[in-house]
Amino acid sequence: MGTELYQRGQFINNPFEGINLREPDLVRRIHREYVDAGAEVIETNTFAANRLKLRRVGLEDEHDAINRTGVNLAREAAAGRAWVVGAIGPSGKRWVELTDRERDELCAVFVDQATVLLDAGVDGLSLETFGTLEELRVALRSVRSLTDLPILASAAFLGNGVTADGAAPDVVARALASGGADLVGANCADGPMELHAIAEAMLPVGRPVAILPNAGYPKHVDGRMIYMATPEYFGVFARRFLKLGVTAIGGCCGTSPAHIRAMSGAVRMMSGGTEPAIAPSMSVRERQDTPALTDEATAPVPFAERSSLAGRIAGTEGFVVSVEVNPPTGLDPSRAIEGARMLQAAGVDVINIADGPRASVRMSNWALALEVQRAIGMEAIVHLCARDRNLLGLQSDLLAYHQLGLRNLVVITGDPPKLGDYPHATAVFDLDSIGILRMVNQLNHGLNPVGRAIGATTAFAAACGVEPAALDYDRELRRLEEKVEAGASWIMTQPVYDPTVLERFLDDIEDFEVPVLVGLMPLASHRNAEFLHNEVPGMQIPQHIRDRMERVGRGPAARAEGVRIAQEALLAVRARVRGAYIMPPFGRWEAAVEILECIGYARPDAWRETWRD
Repeated sequence: MGTELYQRGQFINNPFEGINLREPDLVRRIHREYVDAGAEVIETNTFAANRLKLRRVGLEDEHDAINRTGVNLAREAAAGRAWVVGAIGPSGKRWVELTDRERDELCAVFVDQATVLLDAGVDGLSLETFGTLEELRVALRSVRSLTDLPILASAAFLGNGVTADGAAPDVVARALASGGADLVGANCADGPMELHAIAEAMLPVGRPVAILPNAGYPKHVDGRMIYMATPEYFGVFARRFLKLGVTAIGGCCGTSPAHIRAMSGAVRMMSGGTEPAIAPSMSVRERQDTPALTDEATAPVPFAERSSLAGRIAGTEGFVVSVEVNPPTGLDPSRAIEGARMLQAAGVDVINIADGPRASVRMSNWALALEVQRAIGMEAIVHLCARDRNLLGLQSDLLAYHQLGLRNLVVITGDPPKLGDYPHATAVFDLDSIGILRMVNQLNHGLNPVGRAIGATTAFAAACGVEPAALDYDRELRRLEEKVEAGASWIMTQPVYDPTVLERFLDDIEDFEVPVLVGLMPLASHRNAEFLHNEVPGMQIPQHIRDRMERVGRGPAARAEGVRIAQEALLAVRARVRGAYIMPPFGRWEAAVEILECIGYARPDAWRETWRD
């Protein structure tokens, strides 16, 4: 906030906190820009609004008004889209130099400010940029007894990696954790690279860690101090912080809305961190990026009428089967088309075409979908991922898909570029899968993402993905619930290799009342199983399954065992799912029908022998 106020003509001889009263519209506008950029938590403009600091600039009498207004402005800007925490900074006094009376006064200063912020309705408190551990502990002790709301306690470290009173990061983290801080962390002073090492030292303490670096070191340019770290650089380090295990990331001095937008994109890409410590008082729908349906909305086409596939999924007859057939890496789609033809002859309902799987470069999936429809009249499900398209491109593609007759979608966030042949390619992630589902839902109601009528309704049958064997299973279920609320009409699971895991998942989502296509991927070998388990996001293969694959060796025996494992999973849940989504490895589409033989499907005579090996 301070840097943005300075950049907009508010100089340091005017106390920044007093701007809450002098120019509230400016403060509110800056807050809103950060929320629009993707900030999920914003701090009030009250960092130096304690009585001691306000006394020095003649504003002590405005103490309550400045703090209360700071909360109100942040809440108005957040508008239910972000949490608001009350910022409390250091006093500027050195604890060791204070008399007993001055120490009592300092404790009262922290209590007074926190009390006003809490009474005004903050969602938590942020004790930030404390240069000494001693004063930070005093502040934490003073305010902890006032509230059960979350408190972040964050220290500012010197260039040598310790606080001004010589405390190392792990010492700081342990002291703050024992003092009752819900999150411990570091902010200001240094840029992302330096705070990465501090975060690494804090994490073993076991308390959630928040890191808010400066945008590098400032440089004096044309009479102003300019911070030199770019938003792209912040995005890179945001991913590094998340991989490290940091719970909350943000920025301090010099961090503009553009920096936050880059970090927000990294969060969407990696879905990193744990659930926020602060529980919002709003529903999932109230937090969505796209606006609520307006009076201009039109009733959507009933799900069963959106496509032939949607009609089958909505019905009760038969077992719906989709098999993944991916586009070529070059110009010739003939093999994929021939594979679709063979699958159609075997009774498969629809092919499923991924969108740059594992960040690989292939022919666009919509092109193959159209070629298959033209050649054999078979429906396709096209994946739509957030990685490669910004908000404009996503909307344009969706309008084009509808016009071209591509109505079946499975919406995913997408694998990061680092997994593919072009690891330095820019990932977009303007939206994640939940955001895209909301966009599709808007279009199905005849509205664009900003709520304006588009003249007609689209008729997309949109599915979402889910990982029943996710390591953070509770989080996976919460996100699935958000996807369904955002507009997903059916679910396609990641491959599942343990029937008990799948049974648990189906039990847990029974109340969702959404059709499920169970994901199956026959393993080709023990090496294939280890690769999928260790190197492919979203894949979890139990040890006993990998052991089975190791025991059978390689070649045809291994492929047959992989089919048997998939059949066991299918037979265990067939009566509880609407269908199956099969992903045969290496283009061996025959394996899909071999799996289905256990429920009555048969291979057509026309299978080419070359595909068996």
